[in-house]
Amino acid sequence: MFNKFCKKQLWECSRDLSAVAMGNIPAQLVIKNAKLVNVCTKEIIENTDVAVHSGRIALVGDASHCVGEGTKVIDANGMYIAPGFLDGHIHIESSMMSAGEYARSVIPHGTTGIYYDPHEICNVMGFKGVELMMKDAERTPLKAMLTLPSCVPAVPGFEDSGASITSADIREQMKLDEAVGLGEMMNFPGIQFSNEETHAITGETLKAGKVITGHYSIPDTGKGLSAYIASGARCCHESTRAEDALAKMRLGMYAMFREGSAWHDLKEVSKAVTQNKVDSRFAVLISDDTHPHTLLNDGHLDYIVKRAVQEGIDPVEAIQMVTINCAQCFMMDNELGSITPGKCADIIFIDNLSDLNVKKVIIDGELVAEDGKMLYEFDAFDYPQYAMNTMHVGEEITPETFKVKTDKKDKVTVRVIEIIPVRVGDYEKHIELCVKDGCIESDTEKDVLKTFVFERHHNTGTHGVGFVKGFNIKCGAMASTVAHDAHNLLVIGTNDEDMALAANTLIECGGGMCAVSGGKVLGCVELPLAGLMNVKSAEEMSEKVALLDKAWKEIGCDIQSPFMTMALIPLACLPELRLTNKGLVDCTTFNFVPLEVDE
Repeated sequence: MFNKFCKKQLWECSRDLSAVAMGNIPAQLVIKNAKLVNVCTKEIIENTDVAVHSGRIALVGDASHCVGEGTKVIDANGMYIAPGFLDGHIHIESSMMSAGEYARSVIPHGTTGIYYDPHEICNVMGFKGVELMMKDAERTPLKAMLTLPSCVPAVPGFEDSGASITSADIREQMKLDEAVGLGEMMNFPGIQFSNEETHAITGETLKAGKVITGHYSIPDTGKGLSAYIASGARCCHESTRAEDALAKMRLGMYAMFREGSAWHDLKEVSKAVTQNKVDSRFAVLISDDTHPHTLLNDGHLDYIVKRAVQEGIDPVEAIQMVTINCAQCFMMDNELGSITPGKCADIIFIDNLSDLNVKKVIIDGELVAEDGKMLYEFDAFDYPQYAMNTMHVGEEITPETFKVKTDKKDKVTVRVIEIIPVRVGDYEKHIELCVKDGCIESDTEKDVLKTFVFERHHNTGTHGVGFVKGFNIKCGAMASTVAHDAHNLLVIGTNDEDMALAANTLIECGGGMCAVSGGKVLGCVELPLAGLMNVKSAEEMSEKVALLDKAWKEIGCDIQSPFMTMALIPLACLPELRLTNKGLVDCTTFNFVPLEVDE
């Protein structure tokens, strides 16, 4: 596969690399006196030098003969050096920042490459949005490797998104040099039951010789999993149990251990390796979704590697999981993932293997970050106005909009979505609620709240109605246009007036997330770029998110990253019960179901 992500292709500079290794011409950069984290052999090699030329590694060993006039020499002074970290599955949009600001945030933490799936912006704007993100990312030193959105909408027929992607679109977009694979194939029912169009999408990826990334979120590790992997799906980040991850690795699928801002799966899935003593070559550490405050306070892959070590994974093994294992997953280990001759000179300096503090970051032989600060400068990207104007809700939203009418008199039993904090799944519950003046009401004593999803792309004026449990909200309402994957307008609340205020607040500011109570906006994160992102810095966005988090607490919510958990309520490819703008979806049978239950 052609790799456009290095400064020079190997065939352009192989003669020079060999000449540097032989000492016939001087290296442009030499790193001396380092402890090499050798991910090829899982060992630490003391007193190692690395010679770099043309953005690639020419020699690993004793590089004293590679130093000449003009050679830049960096003395590692016994620090560890490791390959630059690679995130095998990430949605930039979930950082709430533009691609450029995201790169500025993660590079100082040792992340030199990402395999990103922009299906969030694609669901809103189609490939026009993906192209904007690509252009923004390519100005940065971060190797932003595109996996094309595969499921737009996520589960066809169950929601209205802003765009629709077909196998013909995938065939054409796979020609892009930036595209290294297919984004997470969430439509696993379509794969399992041999839907023609679903297999055509994966088939176009295979024809292009590129990687299919997976999303297999159910606990069937028997015939269903084999059917899914047989389609060509190479990896999956949806394991929440150790046995799921182990089953995938045993079948030759890369199990991606997720540790993001809201999804803390690592503690459980790491047991697949630590308790079973299996070879970890098919294990990869990923973030999936990371918020700005997490990046600022904890870090990115450096933090996830540290967490893996805390869970009992050997430090070198954990580093393998964000370097060579990831590169092999994407069939790019001939270019990335190790400090070996010929590879891209993406190298990080680490002070120790316990704290994993990243001190220097080199990408393509250039020092781009040091001591947590970016050294590489680039201008802000100018997003066009059409990308900042994506709120097209086809109905006037008033308190009356939120009346949930019923023919029942005093009581009614309804289907309720019960969230699982910091997990992606949910439960379907049947709960009895009061009826007042012919309408079903929220019940804060039972922690059951009205929930609405409004279509916001095509002015259709459609909305779905349901109830949710688990947020512990005592007053007010919350709204978000970050509502996976169609990113329609999601509103949850205790009363109709505050729900209307929350919805209209986001319509007016172009999208985002907000919490309101008593007729006042307590916190709002404006996300005018596709209703998903802002062009502000991580520091500025983190401050806004912190104020929103405080607002959530004011109205009673006590769970971690509640807006991330809330954002999954409409995602109709995750079990058990979800709500889209078209209605309630039973995600175990993939059928629409009524709100009221006859019991």
